[in-house]
Amino acid sequence: MGRRLHLVFGGELADSERMIFRNLDEIDIVGIFPDYESARDAWRSNAQRTVDNARTRYFIADLHRLREDVDESA
Repeated sequence: MGRRLHLVFGGELADSERMIFRNLDEIDIVGIFPDYESARDAWRSNAQRTVDNARTRYFIADLHRLREDVDESA
């Protein structure tokens, strides 16, 4: 079985209740990781570093799931 890639990214949200970034040019792309555990470690490190800013959030995106969600008929 091949590796499943995970993208870690974050930034300041315009509204802390919704995932709409305040400025797309300032999104922090932390990196792409070969497994969930290393992605989670990177996510945790960045989330803890920005804990004082309530609007800054970091996320883990499962890149293999994003690919599976693509509508092939479009």
